[in-house]
Amino acid sequence: MSKSTPQTLDPQAKKAIKFTFMGRKFNTVEAIFGLCLMIPTVAFLAFTFVIPVVQVIQLSFTNFNMATGEMKQIGLSNYTYLLKNDRFWLSMWNTCKYSFLKLTLDTALALLIAVMLDQNIPLRSFLRSTYFAPVVVPMVASSLIWIWFYDPAVGPFNQILEWLGLEKLKWLYHEDTSMLSILFFSIWKGVGYNVILFLSGLQNISDSYLEAARLDGASEWQCFWKIKFPLLRPITSFVIMMGIINSFKVFTEINVMTPDGGPLGSTLLIVNYIYEQAFTHARMGRASAASLLLFIVIFVLTQIQSHIDSSKTIDTE
Repeated sequence: MSKSTPQTLDPQAKKAIKFTFMGRKFNTVEAIFGLCLMIPTVAFLAFTFVIPVVQVIQLSFTNFNMATGEMKQIGLSNYTYLLKNDRFWLSMWNTCKYSFLKLTLDTALALLIAVMLDQNIPLRSFLRSTYFAPVVVPMVASSLIWIWFYDPAVGPFNQILEWLGLEKLKWLYHEDTSMLSILFFSIWKGVGYNVILFLSGLQNISDSYLEAARLDGASEWQCFWKIKFPLLRPITSFVIMMGIINSFKVFTEINVMTPDGGPLGSTLLIVNYIYEQAFTHARMGRASAASLLLFIVIFVLTQIQSHIDSSKTIDTE
């Protein structure tokens, strides 16, 4: 029985089915097949991201009338208006203040809870699910429940303060405490997600590192600060980056718990300002311009955070 030999392409045939792009050689058939597989994803991204972004940029230079559909080019007038508008700067200041406080308190509290849940304590599984439970509760439903908690007359929080002999607070209904009230709710709502992230990182740390440190006489605090915390750096960076993004796009709880920006605009955040311009005042052009400014702020902050994290990684190596 004769053995069949595999057919091979001559050098000219091999050259015919390959092409060069950006200094690299690709097989023509494989490239076409790969592009065909990418078409659905590219089309989805185009319709859900690229086209809306282009439209927002276009609208930011126009005075778009939502009722008539008329679009008038006005150049940089929307940006000029925003940069001179006190309410816009108030929303930016409130957003920065809220983001800093939430990011700091949320990250620190989540790390503390995760470290405690990583220990061998009773009811550990129950406590893990308890801390994560608020994350899965719908935002509107939990916001309405907390409005009752904050009620100055019958709310449980004021009843607790009265039982402790302290003065009652107006919570959501006073400019001095409204932002703090929203902050408490946001931390309660989202801390469980970060707890799970930190806890997964802690449980992936090898016990051999900790045992070696304890044999050398290291205390539990030294084990955490010198071993656990540095190994949690990737998760910490992810938590901080997502915290920056999420805190700058907070909307639902503000809109439900303190409509119209709260007392004296004390809880007016940038996304609520964008919503107000677009759907209350029908100024879609100004809303689009504010959206682009918000994108620039988030992009710059995330790039700074990424650069700082990269610098720390290089220094460690």
